[in-house]
Parts: sequence; C-alpha cells; structure tokens
Amino acid sequence: MNEKINKFWNWFVANNERLTMLSEYSSEEQDKMLDELQENLTAYCEGLTFDMGEQTKNGRRLVFSAEGDIELFRYVVELVENAPDLDWWEFVPFKQPHGNDLKVHFGKYYFDTKKMYFQQLENEEEPDILGLRVAIDHPETDDEDILVGTYVTLEAMIGEFDCATLLGYLDVCTVPEKPAKEGFRPLVDFPEFIEWFKVQRDK
Repeated sequence: MNEKINKFWNWFVANNERLTMLSEYSSEEQDKMLDELQENLTAYCEGLTFDMGEQTKNGRRLVFSAEGDIELFRYVVELVENAPDLDWWEFVPFKQPHGNDLKVHFGKYYFDTKKMYFQQLENEEEPDILGLRVAIDHPETDDEDILVGTYVTLEAMIGEFDCATLLGYLDVCTVPEKPAKEGFRPLVDFPEFIEWFKVQRDK
C-alpha cells in the first residue's frame, strides 16, 4: 500500500466511529466532518469525490468517484482495493447505475427519462466508441447545462464506469414529433442497449 493510501485509511479508521454516527451530530458538525473527509481524499488524489449513503441497519455505503475522469480511475480502484475491513461500511468504486426510470435535476432543468429518447450515431472509424444523440423535452438545447445534465442523467442510468469508457460523443436535440420514425428509441431502453453494445463490441 502506498503512503498516501495508507494515510487516508489511517485517518478514516481513526474517525470511523464519528463518521458512522454522522447523523447524530448537528448539521454544522456533519458538514465539518464531511469537509475533513474530502480534504483527506483530495490529499490522496486531487479530483476524487465521494458520496456517503444514509445509515441503514447494515451500515453505510461510501462511493468514491473520479467524476468520469478516466485518467483517475486507477486511483479509485487502488483506494477501494486497499480499504480496511470495517463493520458497518461498504466501500464502492465509481457511481453505480440507478435504473432507467429517473428524474434528474441539474441546474434549472429536470430530466425525465420517460420523456427522453436516444439514437446511436455510427462511426465506422471508431466502432468501439459509442456516439449518441439524445432527444429531450426542452427547447434550449444550446444551453451547456442541458448537455451536462443529459450526461449526468446517462451516468445515473448506467453508472460512471460504463458512461466514461463507452460514451465518446454526445449531442442533444428536441424531441421530434414522431421519434420512432426519426430512428429514436425511448431512453428507458438505454441500459439494455448498453449491455447489447458491450456484447457486440467484445465479439
């Protein structure tokens, strides 16, 4: 285990009880502890973030993320591979899939997967990289928040790892009057499509 990983987990173990019982503290104390956790995570590798789940009867889940930066993926994997075996904690690499029926809020926009569509954009030069056009129920498709929010929605559907490693190009448009005739599929089919795409890619 390298020194930075060791230092992070030593800090975590020393603060294990406080973090486990986080919800028992005041909002101010909770924010302070979470800030400390982020500071120690950044000291290990700048660019990594985390998401801590609510306490359940089985404990807490702590997800580490590289925010889609493939160059940092190995640091996430190494961190989790070297995690201590602690009661009440599950350490998970990368943001996980959350299913196909989602409503995602980003900026001033809401993205309802039941009202969105997608089509694959073919690229003969790079068949292993997925190009995607997503049709959304918003007219302001030139707003940067629309593009980022669409990506965040896709990431929530299929998870950080697949989204970052498979999706090479993304653009957005408004939903056409007859999506199916324009070659679009309902976005709720996207996770199933991704599994098919991976099988075709690996043949």
